[in-house]
Amino acid sequence: MTLRPAHRNGNSFDEMSLPQTLTDQIGLISPAGFYVALRVGFSFPEEEVNRLPEPWVEFYTTHGFVVDDPSLKWVYGNTGATRASDITLPDPQQVRAHSRVFGLTFGAVVSVLLRNDMGKRSYGLFFRDDREFTDAELSSLLRIVTALHAPRVDEPSLTAAEIEALKLQAEGLRLKQIAGRLGISESAVKARLNNVKRKLGARTQSQAASIAAARRIL
Repeated sequence: MTLRPAHRNGNSFDEMSLPQTLTDQIGLISPAGFYVALRVGFSFPEEEVNRLPEPWVEFYTTHGFVVDDPSLKWVYGNTGATRASDITLPDPQQVRAHSRVFGLTFGAVVSVLLRNDMGKRSYGLFFRDDREFTDAELSSLLRIVTALHAPRVDEPSLTAAEIEALKLQAEGLRLKQIAGRLGISESAVKARLNNVKRKLGARTQSQAASIAAARRIL
């Protein structure tokens, strides 16, 4: 999984909904910006929030920094929390030096992978522009990401009809074909698939299918 650029709706970041109190806590600890990806499987995270400066996200993506970003390499080789300055992995593209230009002077990295997670990892990249993160702040960030890592029990469940429509679309069928297979109108198919996106917090149907697969719904 990579540091993904935020999808934009107008000028604002389009985020999946995370508990506001926890994201507010992160914002206080990491005022320069942060990115959190939850339960990352083989493709999309199930949930994410991107509060990094938009110019940095675009610069990072354009230059392909994800390939050599030492923070992301640390994420997938470790668990826990650390300061970016304590990561000794190579930084051939000088990602850290470039990030400082965008006000992301001091960084912290959190990686969470628990037993029985079936490889789904959550992680966060956090930044300050005034000083290094304290040990207490690192502990707080690890605690918050660990809490967010657990799937929310209040998530609305998909109906059998919604799952059926999603499965058919995941198999590559078009709306007209799904409607014919199920004996319903195309508008009814659209309604079911839109409900799936809303319930799963997905932006696209392909992302909804990825999330459903990660949660063993499909």
